[in-house]
Amino acid sequence: MRLLAALLLSAVPAFAQERTPSHCIAIAAGDAAVVPVSLQEGLEPDSVLIRYIDHASFAIVTADGTVAVTDYTGYLGSADVVPDVVTMNNAHTTHWTAAPDPRIPHVLQGWPEGQGPADHRLDLGAMLVRNVTTDTRGRFGNEARRDGNSIFIFEAGGLCIGHLGHLHQIPSDAQYAAIGRLDVVMVPVDGGYTMRLQDMAGVVKRLRSSVVIPMHWFSRSSLDGFLAEMAAEFTVVETGGAQIALSLDDLPTEPTVMVLEPAYID
Repeated sequence: MRLLAALLLSAVPAFAQERTPSHCIAIAAGDAAVVPVSLQEGLEPDSVLIRYIDHASFAIVTADGTVAVTDYTGYLGSADVVPDVVTMNNAHTTHWTAAPDPRIPHVLQGWPEGQGPADHRLDLGAMLVRNVTTDTRGRFGNEARRDGNSIFIFEAGGLCIGHLGHLHQIPSDAQYAAIGRLDVVMVPVDGGYTMRLQDMAGVVKRLRSSVVIPMHWFSRSSLDGFLAEMAAEFTVVETGGAQIALSLDDLPTEPTVMVLEPAYID
């Protein structure tokens, strides 16, 4: 069964696999806050559900049942779920697996293989998945690896959703241009394994996304440090839950950091 069917616990209406163009330039308009929803409530057309699973892994679900999972490690929870596409970065084993479920149709690796950087543009109908590469440091902070990380971008429901992966560098102007206007961005806020909180906050402020979702935090102190960096310019919302549903019509009118609490799919 498709992942959405396993997640939702109730029937979801069928929708044609036709993606609303995003162009990555959507302007926020609507209510100032987004209320967390239950997966079993289903999704309205042109809505996208974002579920924080663990560490840097998120499920991105469209109304027709198309599902992507970011930084896939091979474990999503006790439920037998099969995504349509998974993305991976190989900075640490918490961001990838060498043995993905063979039932997954599309496994996108974010690091170079052979000649040249990873280069993905996968059109699933209701969702387009593409990537922009950035350089990474070596295992001990040196020996930079060219194009070692991929920022994966998911265009679905008219939204442009970006996952910064294991970002080690401030993107160049060309990389910012290739990323485009992100409506939603998942950002690592560990404060050291990726980038200093001040530098990561600068990246997020330049992206100026409507919704910012912190990830990759090992303690509440690093998360709180990031929230403090952002509070002067961004509204901070503690959702208390693992997931939200968003559409172009209900994006916050002000840039908002939305804190999700990770939960496996059981």
